[in-house]
Amino acid sequence: MEEPRKRARPGRAPAPAGRTSRPRQAEVARLAGVSQATVSLVLGARKQGATISEETRRKVLDAVRALGYVPDPAASRLAAARNNLLGVFSFTSTFPTEVQHSYYPFLVGVEQEAAARGYDLVLFTGSSTGGAGAAGPNALARVRLADGCLFLGRHAPAEELLRLVADGFPVVHLGRRDELEGLAWVGADYISASREVVAHLAALGHRRVVLVREDDEAPASTDREHGFLKGLEEAGLPGGPAAVFRSADPEGELTAERLRGWLDEGVTAFVAEETDTGDAWRALHGAAHFVGIDCPRDASLALLGSPPPDLAEEPVPTGFDIPRPQLGAAAVRMLAALVSGEEAAEPLVACTFRPGSTAGPAPSRY
Repeated sequence: MEEPRKRARPGRAPAPAGRTSRPRQAEVARLAGVSQATVSLVLGARKQGATISEETRRKVLDAVRALGYVPDPAASRLAAARNNLLGVFSFTSTFPTEVQHSYYPFLVGVEQEAAARGYDLVLFTGSSTGGAGAAGPNALARVRLADGCLFLGRHAPAEELLRLVADGFPVVHLGRRDELEGLAWVGADYISASREVVAHLAALGHRRVVLVREDDEAPASTDREHGFLKGLEEAGLPGGPAAVFRSADPEGELTAERLRGWLDEGVTAFVAEETDTGDAWRALHGAAHFVGIDCPRDASLALLGSPPPDLAEEPVPTGFDIPRPQLGAAAVRMLAALVSGEEAAEPLVACTFRPGSTAGPAPSRY
């Protein structure tokens, strides 16, 4: 007698021969040769602000069919639960609350936009999970108390963030993180802004320009350097490694002797990046003052961002302003869209050129 056929459950592909357990998303990722976050993006309704190529999408769907994978409905229902709370996590040892802190204007934009959209905020700090170096499988687990979470900080644990994305938890990083596949982010357009500053210096007649930056692989620093070098190339000015001074200790290594050497070589303009520490600008500003440079008569200075609070009373530097409140608001809009399962696409916000008073025509001797 022929055995009765087992009827497949509605909506579920037949399991591969010999298999009894439900295929997991991680297995789909391994078979497709992609990250679990990418599988989550292809299969989920949320786009997470990322672009998935058709080839990658095809690999994932082929793996899904081969394994007979379907999402866990219980997990999907759990992910859909909402309580109108948005998390804000800072990768600093204490949450930035001082008005002078560079993160504070971000938080103003975050709070105002969240209130306008009817969300309350839950604040998390790096101090509760080991500070800026937080790591481990449960380092960020507590952010799941909220419907989604916004992260601030240059040095975030990539593996933990991608685990949240892979689980379908709405995540937005304030600052470019496109090197982490599937992670949504909102950032300032540092490349275009840095190019504009170099173009301004070139129009003033400067033919040799040097960038002073921290020895840091953070995307914000990389973008500024990329824009700076692109600006030099477009202006027909010398670039390459000689045009960039990288230092882990700018205030210790950018000496008066080094600055005088550059001046003797014909450098007439110096550009520094803004960071959380402000070390690059502080080092450049201090060395120029020590050497006795009359700025901008003897040489021009420019800052890719805003000056640190302790130098805010000095002449306003030529450079650009970062629209921090607008970035905070844009990040909340993106996070709210992801929480609602909608598409969100506004990753870059333009910076505003600041004429300042530290850049002028190149000295006539050059």
